[in-house]
Amino acid sequence: MKEIYDQKPWLKFYDKGVPPTLEYPAISYPEFIREAFEKAPDRVALYYMGSRINYRDLDTLSSQFAHFLAENGCRPGDAVGVHLPNIPACYIACLGILKAGCVYTGANVLLSPDELEQQINDAGVKILLTLDALFEKVGKIVGRTGVKTIVVASIADFLPPLKKVLGKLLKKIPTGRVGSLPGIKVIGFSQALKAMPRHLPTVKVPPEAPCFMMYTGGTTGRPKGAVLTHRNVVHHMVQNNTWLGLTIGAHTTLCPYPMFHVAGCFIAMGCIALGNSLILVLNPRDLKSLISAIRKYKPTSMLAVPTIYLELMKMAEFRALDFSGIEYFISGSAPFPAENINEFEALVGNKLIEGYGLTEATTLITSLPHHGQKKVGSVGIPLSDTEVRLVDPESGQVVPLGEAGEIVARGPQVFQGYHNQPEETAHTVRDGWLYTGDIAEMDQDGYFTIVDRVKDMVNVSGFKVFTRVVDEVLVRHPDVESAATVGLPDPKRPGSEIVASAIVLKAGREKNEKMKQQIIAYMKGKVASYKVPRVIEFMDQLPLSPIGKVLKRELRKMISAG
Repeated sequence: MKEIYDQKPWLKFYDKGVPPTLEYPAISYPEFIREAFEKAPDRVALYYMGSRINYRDLDTLSSQFAHFLAENGCRPGDAVGVHLPNIPACYIACLGILKAGCVYTGANVLLSPDELEQQINDAGVKILLTLDALFEKVGKIVGRTGVKTIVVASIADFLPPLKKVLGKLLKKIPTGRVGSLPGIKVIGFSQALKAMPRHLPTVKVPPEAPCFMMYTGGTTGRPKGAVLTHRNVVHHMVQNNTWLGLTIGAHTTLCPYPMFHVAGCFIAMGCIALGNSLILVLNPRDLKSLISAIRKYKPTSMLAVPTIYLELMKMAEFRALDFSGIEYFISGSAPFPAENINEFEALVGNKLIEGYGLTEATTLITSLPHHGQKKVGSVGIPLSDTEVRLVDPESGQVVPLGEAGEIVARGPQVFQGYHNQPEETAHTVRDGWLYTGDIAEMDQDGYFTIVDRVKDMVNVSGFKVFTRVVDEVLVRHPDVESAATVGLPDPKRPGSEIVASAIVLKAGREKNEKMKQQIIAYMKGKVASYKVPRVIEFMDQLPLSPIGKVLKRELRKMISAG
């Protein structure tokens, strides 16, 4: 049965100029970017709310941050935490971290203090970058971590002088009070760079060294640091650049993905390696600002989750834009509803490229061709040097053509493993094959379509919520006996889901609206906002199988009916 996958029927659908096998440089990411920095020093690297940072300045600033890390005790291989939205400091810091031979680990700005503490400790972070508006949250937990230095950035950093002054006076720029913390050095981002040398660090980073540590649930609910090496990152950039036919200095890219998400981080660093101009998006839910950025900066490419595209389609201002200069729109992290694809393409042209991937594969495993055949609802075909098979999740045997199975893949983009999690790594990567936990079908042309998930995961506008984590927090509530969580389609956001929990209360507790609000308030203090159940259904008992396992499919029907 595996012969069909060994034959790679997808190869005949590759675009002209995309070979099945590529040549890859044996260099680190900081070496990989040198060509772009040297060829395009005056090109705009970052557009940010009216200000512009060119590649020459980005190079200097990031080198200064690398020197700051070294002078403050960071050594090659150490993880540096970045707890920031998409502001210039985030991109400067990421480059500086990698130039210093350290490991970039992004921390979601929506994490609760407890979640942030767990991630910082798991990664072994000693230097943390955060925002002044988030300093109070960090201050609550940092004393229980190994962090010795906090670098504090501001949304106002790098703004044009007039906009900075007016923003602060009119209180349109979110800020927070920054104070001292016992035993911890606290310094502003601009101050941290001020006295640092401007020259390129001389740190030699081997390709097999860790580059990014991006947190994901893996195959279970507890977040784990997926370690991506410089080899993974550079080789995957070569794969993507070849797939899309990208060359240095040719694009202006709008990408609302946050930098603490693997897609946002990889896309941004990939654009920088090509000398592209990045349009920074502070709040991806501010659709009017997105439209304004498209109108003002005229991007040639855009990458976002389907929810953003679907919401933009509802707005007359978006529909009135001229899309002729945009070469392609990439959609990922969640399925783009098939019923909406034709409408979107009728609006923007035949330019939508859907792909499938996960953190453990740096980003992508499959993608629709840039120019070739696109099948509505499909996530495309495997990239160059990428092997994909479908296997039975229980037996591990390859399934025949036309049958659904778990996606397993191998290629240069497959990660090395989870940080300090050998058992989970061994479960996820077997004989070089990445077991994704996602169920798909493959047609005779080698195009894959996602049909289900092995993992009990809820996709909230691209943010992944593991029901096990939600349940574990719920059952710690003093009034909750047991709980089970599922995802339901979000009627307001096609392609996205909402978190819905069925709860059995302890004896004598009232099943009323007041109790629901108490539980929701409790959850808001324990988990990120997107993990808080939007639907709570009280039940006398959960539907269980004969061996006591919660029947999630049955539960989903019951909650939907309720």
